[in-house]
Amino acid sequence: MADHDNEANRFSARASRYARVGANVGGVAARMAGAKLFGKGEPPTNAAALAQALGGLKGPIMKVAQLLATVPDLLPPEYATELQKLQADAPPMGAAFVKRRMMAELGPDWQKRFASFDLKPAAAASLGQVHRATGLDGTPFACKLQYPDMQSAVEADLKQLEIAFALHRRLSSWLDTREIAKEIGARVREELDYEREAKHAALYGAVLQDIAEVRVPAIHTDLSTKRLLTLGWLEGDRILSFSDQPLEIRNRLARAMFKAWWHPFSRAAVIHGDPHLGNYTVFSEDGEARGINLLDYGCVRIFHPRFVGGVVDLYRGLLENDHARIVHAYEVWGFKNLNKELIEILNIWARFIYGPILEDRTRTVADGVKPGEYGRRQAFEVHQALKQRGPVTVPQEFVFMDRAAVGLGAVFLHLRSELNYHRLFEAEIERFSLETLTERQGAALAAAGLPSPE
Repeated sequence: MADHDNEANRFSARASRYARVGANVGGVAARMAGAKLFGKGEPPTNAAALAQALGGLKGPIMKVAQLLATVPDLLPPEYATELQKLQADAPPMGAAFVKRRMMAELGPDWQKRFASFDLKPAAAASLGQVHRATGLDGTPFACKLQYPDMQSAVEADLKQLEIAFALHRRLSSWLDTREIAKEIGARVREELDYEREAKHAALYGAVLQDIAEVRVPAIHTDLSTKRLLTLGWLEGDRILSFSDQPLEIRNRLARAMFKAWWHPFSRAAVIHGDPHLGNYTVFSEDGEARGINLLDYGCVRIFHPRFVGGVVDLYRGLLENDHARIVHAYEVWGFKNLNKELIEILNIWARFIYGPILEDRTRTVADGVKPGEYGRRQAFEVHQALKQRGPVTVPQEFVFMDRAAVGLGAVFLHLRSELNYHRLFEAEIERFSLETLTERQGAALAAAGLPSPE
C-alpha cells in the first residue's frame, strides 16, 4: 500500500461533485427562494423535486438530507416528509471494483487473509457498503468498505449545505443555523475515518459490557484501515418485524434500546447520534427476541461531562419546577441571551422531550402519534413563537442530543412499548456527579484511544 493518499480531498473530485449537486439542487433552491420572496406557498412538488434530486445523487449529501429531516422544524413539514422517504441505499460497487478497493486497503494478497469474502454487498449505505466474510479461523466478519473519493464528496456536499443554510437564514431569520451546520460537518467528517469508528466501537463495547441485552461487535484491527472496517458479524432481524409481537417482547426491546443510548451517555458522556432503523438488529435466543445488536459507530457524539450535567439539571428542574435550575441547564448547554420569553419557548420543547421520563407511571411515549410525526406539533409551536421573537442560535452540542431523543421516541412508537421511562432514567442517573462522570469518561476514552472533549 502506498503512503500517498490518492483519495485525499482532491480539487478535481470536488469540482465534479459541485457540478452534480449544484445542477440537481440549484433549480429546486431557486424555486424555493422565489416562492418565499414573492409570498407564495411552498408546493409539495418542490419538496418532491428536491427529494428526487438528492435521491439520485446518493453519497454524503443523502446522509445530510436524512439528518436534516430528523431535526424537527428545521425544514418546512412537506420537505421533511419527502426527505424522510429517502433510502440510504446507494448503488453497490461491482465485484471487480470491490477487488481493487480491497487490494488498495490490504494489499495484493488480501484474499488470502479470509477463508471467504462475498463480493456482493450485504448492505449498502451513503458512505460505503458492507460485505460478509469469514476469517481463517471461521470467525464471521462484517467488512465495511468505503466508496472512493468520499472525502472530496463530503467536502463538496458540506459546502452546498453551507449555501443552503445561508439561504435558510435569509428567508427564515428566526433560526441561526451556523452552529447546526458546524456540528453536522464535524460528525460527517468523523464518519469518514473508519479507524476512529473502530475506537468508537471499542468504547461502546467497554461501556456496555455489563448490559446483556445490548451486543456490540468485536473489532478486528488487523483487517481494518482508514477506509476498511472489519467487525464481527452479529446475526439479527429488523426491529420492525417485531412490532406485532406480544407486549412483553416489545417492551424488552424498548428497554434494550433505552439502555443502548442512555447508559453510555450517563456513564461516559457519549451518545449514538443516529437511531436509524438500519443501525441495529434484534438478536434471539431459543426462538425468542432477547435484545439488540448495535451495529454502526460512525455517528457517535462525545460530550464534555458538563453537558450531561445540564441534561440532569434540566430534568430535575422540570420535575421539581425549579426555575433557577432550568435556566442554569440552558446556560450550560450554551444558549445565549436568555430571558423570560425565550426560556418559556425552550420549555415547550423541553417538556416534550422529557415528557415520558417526568411521569412515574407506565405509559407509551405518545398515544396516537405516528412515528414520522413525533415532535412535529411541538416543534411547530416553538417555530411560531421564535418567529415572533427570534433569532435564536441552537448550540452545537445540542443538535445530536435532540436528534437521538426524537429518533428513540419514534422507535418506541413503532414498538408501541409501555414502560415506566421515569424509573429507567432514574436508574441511569442514580448518584450522578460530575466528578465521577469526568473520571469514568477519561478512563474510558483513554482505553479506547480517543481524545477527551474540549
